[in-house]
Amino acid sequence: MSRLRTFITARKTSWIVLVAALLAAGAIFAAGSGNAEGALPGVGLPDSAESAQAAAAAENLPGADSTVALLVYTRDGAELTDADVAAITTATGTLADLSADGFVPPPSFSDDGTTALITVPLDKLSEAGEQAERADAIRAEANADLPDGLSALLSGPEGFAVDIAAVFEGADFTLLLTTVIVVAVLLLVTYRSPWLWLVPLVVVGTADGLAGIVAARVAALAGIQLDASVTGILSVLVFGAGTNYALLLIARYRDELRLVEDRREAMSRALRGAGPAIIASGSTVVLALLTLVFAELQGNRALGIACATGVVIAMIFALVVLPAALVLFGRGLFWPYIPRFGTEGSAERGVWHKLGVLVSKKPVVVAVLGAIVLGAFSLGVPQIKIGLSQTESFTQVPEAVQGQELIADAFPAGSGSPASVIVNSDYAEQTAAAAEGVEGVSAVRIGESTDTITQLSVVLDDAAETEGSFAAIEALRAELSTIDGANALVGGLDAQALDVERAQQSDQDLVIPLILGLVFIVLVLLLRSLVAPILLLLTVVASFFASLGASWLLFQSVFDFPAIDTNVVLFSFLFLVALGVDYNIFLVTRAREEAVENGTRTGMIRALSSTGGVITSAGILLAAVFAVLGVLPLITLTQIGIIVCIGVLLDTLLVRTVIVPSLAFMLGERFWWPSRVISVGAEVRTPKHKVDQ
Repeated sequence: MSRLRTFITARKTSWIVLVAALLAAGAIFAAGSGNAEGALPGVGLPDSAESAQAAAAAENLPGADSTVALLVYTRDGAELTDADVAAITTATGTLADLSADGFVPPPSFSDDGTTALITVPLDKLSEAGEQAERADAIRAEANADLPDGLSALLSGPEGFAVDIAAVFEGADFTLLLTTVIVVAVLLLVTYRSPWLWLVPLVVVGTADGLAGIVAARVAALAGIQLDASVTGILSVLVFGAGTNYALLLIARYRDELRLVEDRREAMSRALRGAGPAIIASGSTVVLALLTLVFAELQGNRALGIACATGVVIAMIFALVVLPAALVLFGRGLFWPYIPRFGTEGSAERGVWHKLGVLVSKKPVVVAVLGAIVLGAFSLGVPQIKIGLSQTESFTQVPEAVQGQELIADAFPAGSGSPASVIVNSDYAEQTAAAAEGVEGVSAVRIGESTDTITQLSVVLDDAAETEGSFAAIEALRAELSTIDGANALVGGLDAQALDVERAQQSDQDLVIPLILGLVFIVLVLLLRSLVAPILLLLTVVASFFASLGASWLLFQSVFDFPAIDTNVVLFSFLFLVALGVDYNIFLVTRAREEAVENGTRTGMIRALSSTGGVITSAGILLAAVFAVLGVLPLITLTQIGIIVCIGVLLDTLLVRTVIVPSLAFMLGERFWWPSRVISVGAEVRTPKHKVDQ
């Protein structure tokens, strides 16, 4: 490792590192990601899911390549006039030119006469841009020559597909621009230098660009295409983690510049000191992310593969490219706060030193108060509701949701998203009769068929993706499974949502223990201790529940979110545990290093003094970067951003600042059990004035 550090930092070879990095980056950017533009978030259910089997079987039906657009005509709740009815009926003829078969069925009118519904058959399109153009044409035609006050809204499968695509249109640019601004401002505030912040920003920004391309290539090897939601989270994670590593390295570099006259030697020593912590931290995050490869849902696997790839690239750039870039410049890079050789830092007499001394005097009281704070925040956890319907997934209500709500109010609530039952053609009539008798079913219609299978369209009483519709799907599956020979498969939107919910719960039950186990093993290997890893994990898990509870109170009182989406808990746990342990690793590895010479008590105070400022800056920056996810009008990403933001702040300002040090002070040398970092009696030999000064 010594030779590698020398190669990265030496005058003759640091240029080679930068040129090699530049050439490699250029080649990767030129090759591109190979990812299709406009890729939409997929469901990604395993083939074993019943709704997936139903969808696969439906591919053999004549209309397998078709979808529908639902046009909802309304006069803001008022009864439709005769002129309205005539215009709507005429519209079915003009819309026929845009339909798949050149024909649009007659409109359906609600019993109260306030709403009309036109179903437009369409061919499926896989490219988001083409879908958007067709949707614009349908909207224009549907609203042409309507009486004043009458309007048409596009909803149904086509409407939702277009609106979801619109959510992610320009998402990468919006997220990138907002993230860059946030990181630039926080780096400028942290370093208080007019140009130092540019170096880590350029290095991490390059890493982010490469991560998106490389992650897409790696995911493609596993047969997975990344959508905009995954690439958005990837970009936020790479910027957050990469900047954190940069902050830690630069802080250590600045300390070494006061002790070593040669800046290249100072950087080599900084790499030796901060490198293991960065590697351990990044490896923990990567291993935690890779647990998602065991998930059932393809979306979870995609996130794990992509983000693990991104963190590896962030580590490489932080440990190789950033040091080589920094040593090109002299100490003036830190102007106006230049670390002069032979001067002392302010850590020993700063606020973090004073805080460490204060905590060391009453560690039990501090630990109890910290536990009370985390417990109070966690009180909201039992009240959390899990599961957002398709109409509840947006922070801004799109047209498709408005249309779906009108359909649910004026027609049987499930009219806009009927269940699709695939059954043996010889049992179609018998199955339809059985389905009509199931509680929660409003109507059954026999649809397309082949010689072997027939599709039944089942309209439910309850709105899509509600407890009532899920109960009806379960009852339908239970009833139809009793018909021997029918081989009935229940699919459709509600069945798919139910299967996703179950698969997500299964993934959560599998992945969360794996994450905890892997993080524990990494901590044991890093600290050569059993007690410290257990305590560190407990504190991070406690902060996760606290952040979840606090976020739920915000979601209810401020944002008015009806529930937390099914994948939010798993993703938030993953990011918070992996990233929260990062700060504990930064602190405790420094404490162990200091304890060798000064004892555990003094070592923890010195570690808190030297890392307090940089870890706090890193935590605030990471929290702000994750909060950037809220710029997108998708509740899932907003919820993940808020939960992780609150959790990181709790980890940074409470757990790492006072709770972990108080536990170390309480246990003393037992904190490192079964290993020993100092000889017996070293704690006693530590001069008291060095601790209390």
